[in-house]
Amino acid sequence: MGLDDDAREYHRRDPPGKLEVSTTKPTNTQRDLSLAYSPGVAAPCLDIADETDRGYEYTAKGNLVGVVSDGSAVLGLGDIGPLASKPVMEGKGVLFKRFADIDVFDLELETDSLDSFVDRVAAMEPTFGGVNLEDIAAPACFEAESRLRDRMDVPVFHDDQHGTAIITGAALLNAADIVEKDLADLEVVFSGAGAAATATAKFYTSLGVPAEQITMCDIDGVITPERADEGDPHDHVAQFATDADAVGGTDLADAIGGADVFVGLSVGGIVSPEMVRSMADDPVIFAMANPDPEIAYDDAKEARDDTVIVATGRSDYPNQVNNVLCFPFVFRGALDARARNITEGMKVAAAEALAELAREDVPDGVRRAYGDQPLEFGPEYVIPKPLDERVLFEVAPAVAEAAVDEGVARRDLDRDGYVRELEDRLGGSREAMRAVLTEAKRDPKRLVLAEGSDETVVRAAYQLVDRGIAEPLLVGDRDTVEATLDELGFDFSPEIVDPAEVDLDPYAELVYERRKRKGLTRSEARDLLYENDALASALVAAGDADAMLTGRTHHYPSALRRPLQIVGTADDAEYAAGVYMLAFDDRVVFCADATVNQDPDADVLAEVTRHTAELARRFNVEPRAALLSYSDFGSVDNEGTRKPREAARRLREDPEVDFAVDGEMQADTAVVDDLLSEDYEFAELDAPANVLVFPNLEAGNVAYKLLHRLGDAAVVGPMLVGMAEPVHVLQRGDDVADIVNLAGVAVATAGDD
Repeated sequence: MGLDDDAREYHRRDPPGKLEVSTTKPTNTQRDLSLAYSPGVAAPCLDIADETDRGYEYTAKGNLVGVVSDGSAVLGLGDIGPLASKPVMEGKGVLFKRFADIDVFDLELETDSLDSFVDRVAAMEPTFGGVNLEDIAAPACFEAESRLRDRMDVPVFHDDQHGTAIITGAALLNAADIVEKDLADLEVVFSGAGAAATATAKFYTSLGVPAEQITMCDIDGVITPERADEGDPHDHVAQFATDADAVGGTDLADAIGGADVFVGLSVGGIVSPEMVRSMADDPVIFAMANPDPEIAYDDAKEARDDTVIVATGRSDYPNQVNNVLCFPFVFRGALDARARNITEGMKVAAAEALAELAREDVPDGVRRAYGDQPLEFGPEYVIPKPLDERVLFEVAPAVAEAAVDEGVARRDLDRDGYVRELEDRLGGSREAMRAVLTEAKRDPKRLVLAEGSDETVVRAAYQLVDRGIAEPLLVGDRDTVEATLDELGFDFSPEIVDPAEVDLDPYAELVYERRKRKGLTRSEARDLLYENDALASALVAAGDADAMLTGRTHHYPSALRRPLQIVGTADDAEYAAGVYMLAFDDRVVFCADATVNQDPDADVLAEVTRHTAELARRFNVEPRAALLSYSDFGSVDNEGTRKPREAARRLREDPEVDFAVDGEMQADTAVVDDLLSEDYEFAELDAPANVLVFPNLEAGNVAYKLLHRLGDAAVVGPMLVGMAEPVHVLQRGDDVADIVNLAGVAVATAGDD
């Protein structure tokens, strides 16, 4: 089947459409229903009647946007009517939810006049925290937005206009910087005079491009003062009317000659390579007609030898202009500030935040999503990618702050606190990691990275310094590490530990003393230190580094070997163990042991449980430990079930154990409240377990991977517990975010007794 048939099947698949309504509060009992509806619902109703702002406190208004269209200008399909526009409006709702966790009611209105449309939308103000106008033809869209902004006390935003303006504005800020041109000096030519083009031209003046240096063209050529006086086209482009003599003629080809910037919001194929060659040095070309741009990306790049920065609306070329980079996050910030409208200052703040984000190192997850493209700030990357989740944390706070500064917010927001709120929307792992990273930032420690020449490790080291989490030491050949740094272009000078440059004798003596009765000679100890893992371990053991990470480029068992031999386990530990933290929407659990001990006995299980509980507390999680089996409290009695049962007994009887622990029990008993409280009221756990200790390595490894994949859990780890110093072994192929998280754990726990 082709794309069209696939799309039809996608939309008709049961249930039809792309959106549904779900409940957010319990509705399982009669009391739940009496709170949700009559008689309990009367109390919040009366409170709202007394103080309307309580509507944001008691209802979904503050997270609900109306996506409204009359179907008069749907995508490139034209006036196909409101019902035919519904798949697009539902799709808009999907994007709001996916990228900013905003709920949507899509509203397709059949009206006979602009007055009727405005009246109907305005009448729905009590329902929504904001209104996104969509796919409304020009010039009615300008009038509709203007009148609704005047009548309504919530944000009204026509995305077809302002979304494109904000994104291309961000691209323009960066493109001008790359080609070293001032915005005030730019000559800009537009092809298209519709809603998006007009709003974009106006927005460029807010960024600093003089209106008299903007030329607009439509199908009939340059918009001149004579045409504007005659009302052709509509009045909204009159401020950009240009004397034909000033641009050398009335055609687009005349206007584009000598221009610094071309902005296409019209039709495909109307710009030739010759026209590109006629532009000023180092031109910027935003060719955004879809699916075929005004000039093909490759044709524009190949038209001349100097720097040509090209953006299109297509995802198969660099610099895609996609409105999903804008509207979810602008609305997120506006909703959370409880803004009365979206001001020009809020839009400028969004563009500046997007532009600044494009200058930052791009997360590995984003690179993978786009086929491992080399996404680095420059002509091929002037705006962030839509799948970069950092956009939420940069644009929404910038918009909210601007709302406060401009006096349109009902709520004052502390930026740091607000960012934490946004992180919490993305799940429990961020909330738990925040506590650890905050602790690490209070006292950044020396963290040795054994694979210091690996590009991903170097990028992680840069993040650790930039975010104030750690002071990284990169172990590796100096020339190789410095070449990697040069290639990445970081303004960053980490400490490099090159085995060929270090005085190895003190470390060789330390390793020898620890391993001499394990068959290691002095000369062998010194030779061993040319292995990065061994030297990194010796640095930690000697106190010249506080913590260590390794393992990204080799298998877990081999990466763990040298730290175990040289750093060793803690004084109160006989065994190390690997722990994963898995964060779900409603809970965080710690799974152990999933990486080290193949067939632990009761002693090992008890020790692993103690250390995992200690780790949970570092994440501000009060541990409730369950030792798992396929038996519930003696229902099966054999050698396998006795080990977790005995371990649980020892822990319960240990006066130094100050957390809830029980077992053996089945996994569902451990995590389902009703099973635990109703069937086993004698159990020591008063709530579902959050520390899950598995009976053997096979069970632990299988279970955590199933939970991760089928439960869609966010994962941090594996974290080693039981070591004498904070040493953690990465998973082979971990990305920058994984390394930074594990580094935060290592630094936060450095110095623990």
